[in-house]
Amino acid sequence: MEILLDRKKQELVKNYVPSERSLKDLAEFFDLLSDGTRLKILSALSISPMCVNDLATLLSLNQTTLSHQLGKMRSLRIVDYRRQGKISFYYISCKGLSDILLSAVKATSRG
Repeated sequence: MEILLDRKKQELVKNYVPSERSLKDLAEFFDLLSDGTRLKILSALSISPMCVNDLATLLSLNQTTLSHQLGKMRSLRIVDYRRQGKISFYYISCKGLSDILLSAVKATSRG
């Protein structure tokens, strides 16, 4: 089949489309963002780093559920934590994630 796109744009498409591995990583990233509980956690963490107890209390979440969700987000390097004595404070480690969330909220607002 003949391609109508000029060669320069064909090369841009070939160079711009991510590799299969990158596509898999992107799909996992966006799949993680498709859960309301995780979005709630990320929204809170975009305001301030917090410990599990504060997150659970403020978001009305079970600590076991919260820890499980934080573990998923840590495995994809979206959040990380720092220890301060016996307490771990979670924070968003994925640069630009707060901008993605804010853009999504603006795009989906019905106001």
